[in-house]
Amino acid sequence: MEILLNLIKWLVDFAHSTGYLGIFIMTFLESTFLPIPSEITMIPAGYLIYQDVMNPFAVLASSISGTILGSCFSYFIALKYGRMLIIKFGKYFFMNEDKLKKIEDFFAKHGSISTFTGRLIPGVRHFISFPAGLAKMNLTKFCLYTSAGGSLWVITLLALGYKIGENEELISEWITIITIAMLALCSVFAAWYIKKNSGKK
Repeated sequence: MEILLNLIKWLVDFAHSTGYLGIFIMTFLESTFLPIPSEITMIPAGYLIYQDVMNPFAVLASSISGTILGSCFSYFIALKYGRMLIIKFGKYFFMNEDKLKKIEDFFAKHGSISTFTGRLIPGVRHFISFPAGLAKMNLTKFCLYTSAGGSLWVITLLALGYKIGENEELISEWITIITIAMLALCSVFAAWYIKKNSGKK
C-alpha cells in the first residue's frame, strides 16, 4: 500500500509539472498495449481538480483524447500487422486462422457492445482495441464506443480522486467497489444486449 501511495504522489507531481500534456501522454500509453493502470493517472488528476490546480473540463479533454488516440494506435497496429503476427506466432498462444476468423465474425456482429464494455473491465481495457483492429471494425463506431466507455471510466476515476481528497488510504477500498460496480454494469449491458438481439439471427 505504501508503494502505491508513493507512486500516486509521484504521479500527482508529474501531472502537476507537465500539466494537461502529461495527462494526455499517460492516458495515451494506458490505452495501448502497455499495462499501465488508468487509476494511477486519473485519481491523482481528480485530486488536483479537488485542489483547484487543474480545470476539470481540460482534464477531461486531455484524458479522453489520449484514450481515443491510444486506442486507435493499437487498432491500426492490429489492423496492419495483427493477422500476420497471428499466422506466424499464433501457434505458441493457441491461436490459429480458424480462431481468428471467429474473432472477426464476433466483432462484425457484436463489436460495438464489446468495445464499450471492454473499456470498463480491468485487464481487458488495455487489449480490447486489438481484436477490434483484427476484425476490421468500422473505425467510426470503434472511436464512438471507445469514447463512450472511456469517458465513463475516466469520469468515475476523476470523481473518486476528487472525493478522496487527502484520504489516500481509501483508494484500495474504493477501487474494489468501483471494479465490482463496473462489472455489474457490464453484466446489465450484456443482458440487455442479449435480450434485444435474442430474436435476431
